[in-house]
Amino acid sequence: MNSTTPRPSDLDTISLQLSRPVRDVVEIPARCVCGNPLVAATAPRLSNGIPFPTTFYLTHPAATAAVSRLEAAGVMAEMSQRLTTDEQLAEAYRHAHENYLAERERIRSDAGLDPVWEIEGVSAGGMPERVKCLHVLAGHALAVGPGINPLGDETLELIASSWTPDTCICASSWDHEAPVPQRDLSRHVRRANQGFARQQSAARADAPQQDAPASQADAETA
Repeated sequence: MNSTTPRPSDLDTISLQLSRPVRDVVEIPARCVCGNPLVAATAPRLSNGIPFPTTFYLTHPAATAAVSRLEAAGVMAEMSQRLTTDEQLAEAYRHAHENYLAERERIRSDAGLDPVWEIEGVSAGGMPERVKCLHVLAGHALAVGPGINPLGDETLELIASSWTPDTCICASSWDHEAPVPQRDLSRHVRRANQGFARQQSAARADAPQQDAPASQADAETA
């Protein structure tokens, strides 16, 4: 089996890492030296119909925590500013955007999905003109390797003192004995459920009102 092919144990591990059931994973493009997933490659359209532009999703809790600390320190604003003054960096970042789109198209094709027109030309993380999510850039860099996403590579360098894919700290990074989550509470699923509820409510409001059934037999067949 190819190492990028998700195994059932990989999906359970990612669910524990994220504290929610994993969904629509097509590949595991990056792994810890121990074999645990670091990044999940998600289909560009989820099985509930929602377009999902974030193809490479950073899942390892220690990595996500380290990247969150960078974001809190204001690194994204500094990187975005550099994109406006460093022409070479900006050009490399545009190429990273193009690579992201090409990889998403490859994954869409591998998953047997129709084109997802809603996110055509839209990558993730703020590419190609700004930086709005270092988790996306780090996940991309881990998935495709160094030399593709310059700011993703830089993010990994900046967190290397606290986390690196070459040193396994999986044992202390999440509860390996916890039950695998079964209920999806992710914001994407909540949004879909809320949208469906609104549609149902609108449909009921638009439906013509009917008189109450004249008899119990009418009620049972209504």
